[in-house]
Amino acid sequence: MGDASPSGGLSKTRIEALTDGIFAIAMTLMVFDIKVPVVTRVAGFSLRHELWQLWPRFLAYAISFVMLGVYWVGHHNQYHYIRRTDRVFLWINIFFLMCASSVPFSTSLLGQYPAESTAVIVYGLNLMMLGGFLYAHWWYATHDHRLVEKDVHPELVTLAKRRILIGVVASMVAICLSFVSTRLSLAVFTLIPLLYLLPGRIDRHWIRSLS
Repeated sequence: MGDASPSGGLSKTRIEALTDGIFAIAMTLMVFDIKVPVVTRVAGFSLRHELWQLWPRFLAYAISFVMLGVYWVGHHNQYHYIRRTDRVFLWINIFFLMCASSVPFSTSLLGQYPAESTAVIVYGLNLMMLGGFLYAHWWYATHDHRLVEKDVHPELVTLAKRRILIGVVASMVAICLSFVSTRLSLAVFTLIPLLYLLPGRIDRHWIRSLS
């Protein structure tokens, strides 16, 4: 009985537990794609050189790890305001988690083929879908205060939507730039998590809600 919400869906606790587990697994799996170079006795072998050759994998790992952290924090912050669940909301959350669990694959593809526009496109689409479902998640919960309290400030709702769309739009830009230079795309992907780490107007709403 304790696992049901007032609207008949799963409780917030069950959803948050599932989300935490999937994000933890996805964030851990990504590092397994970075293999330690095999030491050989061939003349000219340099471990430093071999490690340098892994820079695309390290970069893709770092970007993806922080991005998953950003989306996990965003999901967590949304649940500070969400009070109820329903069937549609649960399935939006499931598709969001499906996209999150796909990040290790797209990260591996980008790390192995950083100069291929196809790899950039797959990675960018993965991030766009992840952000898109998080946006849908928030829009559905807040529309007409469907799953949130009536006193949630409209400005907070709008600011959260805009903040989510930053990553979606930036990923779209990175995909477009891949037809010119994949290095430019990588630069944009590197910039995305940095934009989220900067404090914004929504953080003031968050701080006030906790005080």
